[in-house]
Amino acid sequence: MKVTTAEVERIAGLAKLAFSQAEKEQFTAEFNRMLDYVGKLDELDLEGVEPATHPLHSDAPLREDVVTPSLSREEALGNAPAAHDGFFSVPKVIGGEEG
Repeated sequence: MKVTTAEVERIAGLAKLAFSQAEKEQFTAEFNRMLDYVGKLDELDLEGVEPATHPLHSDAPLREDVVTPSLSREEALGNAPAAHDGFFSVPKVIGGEEG
């Protein structure tokens, strides 16, 4: 799978970023180098290798989950710019116009 300059332009548009043509070409090349590297990982023989749950092994003890006092809903919403039915109210950011 190769990334095209058109795809880089689309991603930049979704992120509301503007790049020169040279920058778009540079990002396209960099994305393709990353995908090529990940593709090389597919060539590894992982037969008998157990999946890892975390990339680093740690002997650090974890604390017990303990319920402690916290803010009430009213206190948490007290400084909110907008609230509705006991929840934070935020502007819609998904499903807007693509640019």
